[in-house]
Amino acid sequence: MGVFGGAIFVVISLLAIDRAVTTLGHAKGKREETAETGSCDASAGTWVYDSSYPLYNSSQCPFLEKQFKCLENHRLNTGYLKYRWKPAGDCDLPRFNGRGLLSRLRGKKLMFVGDSLSLNQWQSLTCMVHTAVPEAKYTSTTVAGLSNFSFPEYGVELMFFRDAFLVDIVSTSTGRALRLDSLQNAKLWEGADVLVFNSWHWWLHVGRKQPWDYIQEGNKIYKDMDRLVAYEKALNTWAKWVDSSVDPSKTTVFYQGVSPDHANASDWGQPKADACLDQTRPLAVSRYPAGPHPAELVVEKVLRSMAYPVRLLNVTYLSQLRVDGHPSVYGFGGHRNMDCSHWCLAGVPDTWNLFLYQSIVAHNF
Repeated sequence: MGVFGGAIFVVISLLAIDRAVTTLGHAKGKREETAETGSCDASAGTWVYDSSYPLYNSSQCPFLEKQFKCLENHRLNTGYLKYRWKPAGDCDLPRFNGRGLLSRLRGKKLMFVGDSLSLNQWQSLTCMVHTAVPEAKYTSTTVAGLSNFSFPEYGVELMFFRDAFLVDIVSTSTGRALRLDSLQNAKLWEGADVLVFNSWHWWLHVGRKQPWDYIQEGNKIYKDMDRLVAYEKALNTWAKWVDSSVDPSKTTVFYQGVSPDHANASDWGQPKADACLDQTRPLAVSRYPAGPHPAELVVEKVLRSMAYPVRLLNVTYLSQLRVDGHPSVYGFGGHRNMDCSHWCLAGVPDTWNLFLYQSIVAHNF
């Protein structure tokens, strides 16, 4: 195959694989696939052993949070590092090209907005890029909840803004109100060329971990409500902002999808297991036993109602299979606070970023 034939093959492969990233909305409620050719759906597939993995050595990224550095926290089982996502059909995810990504993003800002799962993905991407282009100087700063990992030579800023609910929590004389119809932080997101949103992890917190005292929608006050209902209301507020305020010719918007936790081993048919502790390999099943994640179904419903063509990173199912990928007792809390929500790095979020990368490449960003 000649040079041009190889180039054509790469483009077609990327377009086919881009079905992992689905454009929802824009068609007045109808689902649109971003791919125009091929039958490969990368959101479906299996985890396969690959001796060339992981994509990077986490020890080369001193900026990673302790809670994600499972090896440095003395996790001895390293098999979780060796799995690659193999899409269903005749295709593979592209190998990550950090230098190529920096070139495509030259002079631009990419911002993750969300909770600590967004932090997980952001840290994965910064480490993937840094280890791919180790000679490129970088700066890392955090001011008032906004973290910026930048590559001055390329004028690229990879940013993370911590906003667990997307909608606002407002302090009042009667307590902290979770305002389902208020989005004041949105002004901080303006100016980014690529936005990657996420929210869900904090919606189920109660007791001392719940950062609000009551819920407010308009003039109505609720002591509490069904959290899935509240989540949908908040996402609709976010969707209205995107539809009314974001120009698709200037800004590309992704939604990360819902990252599942593995706190209840009955979800995958191992009721006697201690959550994700001592899990050593991905599930080898064609369907997650507990079924689709309810919050992910809400996300898809909201995105389908939008006029703006938001690109959904379809990472929920592939992440559901990775019961082995969490820090468990090898995170920040150790044996006192087992973590079956976040992910070890290197690990599962690297694949989320391959989805993000291939979508950027396939659309000639």
